[in-house]
Amino acid sequence: MFQGSPHLSLDAKGRLSVPSRFRKTLAELCAGQMTFTRHPDGCVLLYPRPLWEQKKKELLALPYGARFFQRIVMGSAVDVDMDASGRLLVPSELRSVCGLSKEIVLVGLGSHFELWDAEKLEQCEKQALNEDMSAITAAFNF
Repeated sequence: MFQGSPHLSLDAKGRLSVPSRFRKTLAELCAGQMTFTRHPDGCVLLYPRPLWEQKKKELLALPYGARFFQRIVMGSAVDVDMDASGRLLVPSELRSVCGLSKEIVLVGLGSHFELWDAEKLEQCEKQALNEDMSAITAAFNF
Protein backbone atom coordinates (compact mmCIF):
# COMPACT_ATOMS: atom_id res chain seq x y z
CA MET A 1 0.00 0.00 0.00
CA PHE A 2 1.64 3.19 -1.20
CA GLN A 3 0.74 6.39 0.61
CA GLY A 4 2.21 9.78 1.26
CA SER A 5 3.43 12.57 -1.01
CA PRO A 6 7.19 12.90 -0.85
CA HIS A 7 8.66 15.89 -2.66
CA LEU A 8 11.53 14.81 -4.89
CA SER A 9 13.86 16.22 -7.51
CA LEU A 10 14.47 14.82 -10.95
CA ASP A 11 18.15 14.61 -11.77
CA ALA A 12 19.69 16.09 -14.92
CA LYS A 13 18.81 12.93 -16.88
CA GLY A 14 15.16 12.96 -15.76
CA ARG A 15 15.48 10.18 -13.19
CA LEU A 16 13.67 10.05 -9.89
CA SER A 17 15.10 8.29 -6.89
CA VAL A 18 12.37 6.08 -5.45
CA PRO A 19 12.10 6.73 -1.70
CA SER A 20 13.58 3.85 0.29
CA ARG A 21 10.27 3.22 2.08
CA PHE A 22 8.78 2.08 -1.27
CA ARG A 23 11.75 0.17 -2.70
CA LYS A 24 11.36 -3.06 -0.74
CA THR A 25 7.67 -3.33 -1.57
CA LEU A 26 8.34 -2.63 -5.25
CA ALA A 27 11.12 -5.23 -5.29
CA GLU A 28 8.70 -7.81 -3.87
CA LEU A 29 5.71 -6.79 -6.03
CA CYS A 30 7.37 -6.43 -9.38
CA ALA A 31 11.15 -6.79 -9.08
CA GLY A 32 11.39 -3.06 -9.82
CA GLN A 33 9.60 -3.41 -13.15
CA MET A 34 7.31 -0.43 -13.55
CA THR A 35 5.20 1.31 -16.19
CA PHE A 36 4.80 5.05 -16.64
CA THR A 37 1.82 6.48 -18.49
CA ARG A 38 -0.19 9.68 -18.75
CA HIS A 39 -3.34 10.63 -16.88
CA PRO A 40 -5.89 13.00 -18.46
CA ASP A 41 -5.58 15.24 -15.37
CA GLY A 42 -2.07 16.17 -16.48
CA CYS A 43 0.06 13.99 -14.25
CA VAL A 44 2.17 10.91 -14.88
CA LEU A 45 0.95 7.58 -13.52
CA LEU A 46 3.40 4.98 -12.24
CA TYR A 47 2.25 1.37 -11.92
CA PRO A 48 4.00 -1.79 -10.75
CA ARG A 49 4.09 -3.87 -13.95
CA PRO A 50 1.68 -6.65 -12.80
CA LEU A 51 -0.98 -4.04 -11.94
CA TRP A 52 -0.35 -2.25 -15.24
CA GLU A 53 -0.97 -5.53 -17.10
CA GLN A 54 -4.40 -5.71 -15.41
CA LYS A 55 -5.15 -2.05 -16.19
CA LYS A 56 -4.11 -2.58 -19.81
CA LYS A 57 -6.69 -5.37 -20.17
CA GLU A 58 -9.35 -3.11 -18.66
CA LEU A 59 -8.44 -0.32 -21.07
CA LEU A 60 -8.58 -2.61 -24.09
CA ALA A 61 -12.02 -3.85 -23.01
CA LEU A 62 -13.54 -0.35 -23.08
CA PRO A 63 -16.08 0.43 -25.82
CA TYR A 64 -15.10 2.13 -29.06
CA GLY A 65 -16.26 5.48 -27.69
CA ALA A 66 -13.31 5.41 -25.30
CA ARG A 67 -10.71 5.43 -28.11
CA PHE A 68 -9.42 8.91 -27.25
CA PHE A 69 -8.96 7.92 -23.61
CA GLN A 70 -7.23 4.69 -24.68
CA ARG A 71 -4.89 6.69 -26.93
CA ILE A 72 -3.90 8.96 -24.06
CA VAL A 73 -3.27 6.18 -21.57
CA MET A 74 -2.10 3.25 -23.73
CA GLY A 75 -0.32 5.44 -26.24
CA SER A 76 1.77 7.02 -23.49
CA ALA A 77 2.73 3.83 -21.65
CA VAL A 78 6.45 3.12 -21.26
CA ASP A 79 7.90 0.15 -19.38
CA VAL A 80 10.95 0.90 -17.21
CA ASP A 81 13.10 -0.99 -14.72
CA MET A 82 14.41 0.43 -11.47
CA ASP A 83 18.20 0.58 -11.54
CA ALA A 84 20.50 -0.75 -8.81
CA SER A 85 20.43 2.68 -7.12
CA GLY A 86 16.61 2.70 -6.90
CA ARG A 87 16.11 5.21 -9.71
CA LEU A 88 13.54 5.29 -12.50
CA LEU A 89 13.99 7.21 -15.74
CA VAL A 90 10.85 9.25 -16.39
CA PRO A 91 10.41 9.22 -20.19
CA SER A 92 11.18 12.61 -21.72
CA GLU A 93 7.90 12.68 -23.69
CA LEU A 94 5.91 12.27 -20.46
CA ARG A 95 8.01 14.87 -18.65
CA SER A 96 7.25 17.26 -21.50
CA VAL A 97 3.52 16.61 -22.03
CA CYS A 98 2.80 16.66 -18.27
CA GLY A 99 4.97 19.72 -17.61
CA LEU A 100 7.28 18.10 -15.08
CA SER A 101 10.05 20.36 -13.90
CA LYS A 102 12.89 19.43 -11.56
CA GLU A 103 10.70 19.63 -8.44
CA ILE A 104 8.08 16.86 -8.36
CA VAL A 105 5.72 15.14 -5.94
CA LEU A 106 5.27 11.36 -5.89
CA VAL A 107 1.73 10.79 -4.61
CA GLY A 108 1.07 7.30 -3.25
CA LEU A 109 -2.47 6.17 -4.10
CA GLY A 110 -2.58 2.69 -2.62
CA SER A 111 -1.68 0.42 -5.51
CA HIS A 112 0.12 2.96 -7.72
CA PHE A 113 1.53 6.48 -7.83
CA GLU A 114 0.87 9.82 -9.47
CA LEU A 115 3.83 11.97 -10.37
CA TRP A 116 3.11 15.70 -10.42
CA ASP A 117 5.07 18.84 -11.06
CA ALA A 118 5.17 20.32 -7.53
CA GLU A 119 3.88 23.74 -8.57
CA LYS A 120 1.11 22.31 -10.75
CA LEU A 121 -0.10 20.02 -7.93
CA GLU A 122 -0.20 22.94 -5.52
CA GLN A 123 -2.37 24.92 -7.97
CA CYS A 124 -4.71 21.95 -8.52
CA GLU A 125 -5.07 21.42 -4.78
CA LYS A 126 -5.89 25.09 -4.19
CA GLN A 127 -8.53 24.96 -6.91
CA ALA A 128 -10.03 21.77 -5.46
CA LEU A 129 -10.16 23.28 -1.97
CA ASN A 130 -12.11 26.25 -3.35
CA GLU A 131 -14.77 23.94 -4.76
CA ASP A 132 -17.68 22.59 -2.74
CA MET A 133 -16.59 19.20 -1.40
CA SER A 134 -19.48 18.70 0.99
CA ALA A 135 -20.91 15.73 -0.94
CA ILE A 136 -17.55 14.01 -1.01
CA THR A 137 -16.68 14.67 2.61
CA ALA A 138 -20.15 13.60 3.72
CA ALA A 139 -19.46 10.16 2.24
CA PHE A 140 -16.22 9.77 4.23
CA ASN A 141 -15.96 9.50 8.01
CA PHE A 142 -12.69 11.00 9.32
